[in-house]
Amino acid sequence: MAERVLVIGSGGREHALAWKLAQSPHVQQVLVAPGNAGTANSGKISNSAVSVNNHSILAQYCKDHNVGLVVVGPEVPLAAGIVDDLTAAGVTCFGPSAKAAQLEASKSFSKSFMDRHNIPTARWSSFTDPQDACKYIQDAEFPALVVKASGLAAGKGVVVARDKDEALKAVLDIMKDKAFGSAGETVVVEEQLEGEEVSCLCFSDGITVSPMPPAQDHKRLLDGDQGPNTGGMGAYCPTPQVSEEVLQEIKRSVLQKTVDGMREEGTPYMGVLYAGVMLTKQGPKVLEFNCRFGDPECQVRSFTSLLS
Repeated sequence: MAERVLVIGSGGREHALAWKLAQSPHVQQVLVAPGNAGTANSGKISNSAVSVNNHSILAQYCKDHNVGLVVVGPEVPLAAGIVDDLTAAGVTCFGPSAKAAQLEASKSFSKSFMDRHNIPTARWSSFTDPQDACKYIQDAEFPALVVKASGLAAGKGVVVARDKDEALKAVLDIMKDKAFGSAGETVVVEEQLEGEEVSCLCFSDGITVSPMPPAQDHKRLLDGDQGPNTGGMGAYCPTPQVSEEVLQEIKRSVLQKTVDGMREEGTPYMGVLYAGVMLTKQGPKVLEFNCRFGDPECQVRSFTSLLS
């Protein structure tokens, strides 16, 4: 029996998800809330005005409109527990729980998690006091540093500093001037890794992982890898930098280890796990985790496994 699917979100990522879902013979209709101009009245796809912030109203809407599956695009509703609340109300929802989504919602949590489970990542420390963060930077043995707002900052809360002075300024901008609001109440300062950065995503049922083709996005605002980091200035997929051998190493040492670790800690990870990985001379190392499809990476991926 064909199902009605509700996609949560309003960006190009959600347009891509809706477009691919609508191609499945198992899907009768795709609703997108709130959606955008590209998802408005396009064949099997249409927008919905239902509020996605009130989870009880959303759950009742799904029951009233016979929605068989909810697919969550952005990270904010995941961190707010949309999957927990809809699942508790009897609505099938694709994505991780709020506790599992901490892998993205708190960089401090994710770095500690990686240390606990021996997942390769940069040397780091986290701070709630700007003075402590600045002292760490001044005393750091590695000259190139990255300063990150620990909370959700729409992919923009990362400053790749050229030197220690720029790192010190980033701490003050984030923690004192609130450049990213409450997301910067805690900052993570880590060594800057060198190499090619790739986005490695997988599907997970909480036990196993099924990797997607790796992608690479362009984060800097300006040409020549200049300007501030953004949420992504474009992407391509697949990536020639990631051989099948390297992908299997990332699957083993990063993706599977993460899913195993989350299950061991009582927070099984189900949905899409996104690892931003730097291909260093010492091997793949994790820059960050996201708890959903990337945007723009989602737009250039194959979704064959999503519909199988």
